[in-house]
Amino acid sequence: MKEFAYARPADVDAAIAALSGRPDGAFLGGGTNLVDLMKLGVTAPALLVDVSRLPLTAIEERPDGGLTIGANVRNSDLAAHPAVRTRYPALSQAVLAGASGQIRNAATTAGNLLQRTRCLYFQDVGKPCNKRLPGSGCPARDGVHRDLAVLGHSPHCVATHPSDMAVALAALDAVVHLRGPDGGRTVPLTGFHRLPGEEPHRDTVIGPAELVTAVELPPAPAGPSAFRKARDRASYAFALASVAAALEVRDGVVREARLAFGGLAHKPWRARVAERALRGAPATEEEFARAVGSELAAAEPLRDNAFKVPLAHALAVRVLARLAGLPDHDAATGAGR
Repeated sequence: MKEFAYARPADVDAAIAALSGRPDGAFLGGGTNLVDLMKLGVTAPALLVDVSRLPLTAIEERPDGGLTIGANVRNSDLAAHPAVRTRYPALSQAVLAGASGQIRNAATTAGNLLQRTRCLYFQDVGKPCNKRLPGSGCPARDGVHRDLAVLGHSPHCVATHPSDMAVALAALDAVVHLRGPDGGRTVPLTGFHRLPGEEPHRDTVIGPAELVTAVELPPAPAGPSAFRKARDRASYAFALASVAAALEVRDGVVREARLAFGGLAHKPWRARVAERALRGAPATEEEFARAVGSELAAAEPLRDNAFKVPLAHALAVRVLARLAGLPDHDAATGAGR
């Protein structure tokens, strides 16, 4: 590990000032991703500004019935919070699906959103990678890409975003609060992360010295919500595909639907096409399958990851069917889910 300077500011303004004009610096929260990348040599900030002890640790009720989640709220505290568990179960389930208990005890809300891809080429400094070194190429396209993107990728990058929490927040219409040298601003979670395009090294829309201070949740959806994840092993594995959904059904008709996919793209993928197809449609598995299929029609799988498309389709239909209270066919046949 290379030497670096270290600062521990007392407040948000001091933290922003410490990083202003220092493109070679980085904010340090829980460190569960950044420190790993420093050890691998993927990144080598000359200055670490420790924001882990800033007073951004509260989960507060909003006047409109939503919640404000501080940037330094630990993942374990977020998943266990009574308001999150009862009103936003998809978010609690998504956080619990990610990483180990030890990591959730250290990882923060902001850090979870800002974690980098787990693409093997990005993490191996002996290999070219446009995300790590712009212009060097993307060997994953013709190499090992089983776990990588099928939606929204570009010739320059096929990496996927690893956060489970971000997928649930995308489906729940969360908003990210940022503060930087020019003041504060808010960005919808769905617009916070970027698709790779020609600049795959830019994961988010964060500007220089901008700090995530909170994530805002609007009032909970009228219907139930849930998160489901498919992975290679039962725990401590990143998603091959994941789904976060909220569904309101009245008199057998879908009144409102929110759907987001993880593990399929460079960012949490909000399924707007499927949502439009679902609103006003009968709440049946056939309609769910048709709507999800219309979303995934945009997929462009690579040589070894085409399986992700039917996997994500089946996962989404299953989650929507359960939220709609349709019969559980696997339970009826004795099969496990």
